[in-house]
Amino acid sequence: MATVDVLSLDKKKVGTVELSKDVFEIPVHKEILQTVTRWQLACRRQGTHSSKTRGEVSGGGKKPFKQKGTGNARQGSIRSPLMPGGGVTFGPLPRDYSYQLPKKVRQLGLRTALSHLKKEGKLFVIDAMKSTDGKTKELAVKLEAFGLKKACLIDAELDPMFNRASKNIPKFRYYGVEGMNVYDLLKYDGALITKNSLDKIEQRCGVK
Repeated sequence: MATVDVLSLDKKKVGTVELSKDVFEIPVHKEILQTVTRWQLACRRQGTHSSKTRGEVSGGGKKPFKQKGTGNARQGSIRSPLMPGGGVTFGPLPRDYSYQLPKKVRQLGLRTALSHLKKEGKLFVIDAMKSTDGKTKELAVKLEAFGLKKACLIDAELDPMFNRASKNIPKFRYYGVEGMNVYDLLKYDGALITKNSLDKIEQRCGVK
């Protein structure tokens, strides 16, 4: 296990803690991160895109123009895909893009993402995430002084006032351990985790 400093939001050392090497010090395999990220993005897709086939377009009961003598190609219905406003050939239809990914792969993805952040020096352990008045400005100043431009804020249990203060900071995401995911860990390029969330993180990653 690796021993790291426990910091306050003011970036002052308040103690130390040991991190599990099975969660925070495993080899970083990019293909695992890519696999889990693709799965997450696929599951997020709404899949509500739709187009009408010629059978769903209204009208078309009358022949648009006579068969011969106009110089145009013969047409039998304004619903034809060849006509403006007609149906669409092989157009998109509503579908579900989600698929199953083995639980062990998902857990490995979380461990890999956390190990990547730890290796890059972008993972910090802090003592607590608390806010007395829920003011966004106060929290934004502390995060800026901490030296992070964007990061995930992960706590064991959501603090209502801290949640309220963090909602209007666009480049920071605050959620509990159950909301931790590979896509956000890589997108926000850093993570602040509380000391009391470490046990839950290990359970979420399949270590305990």
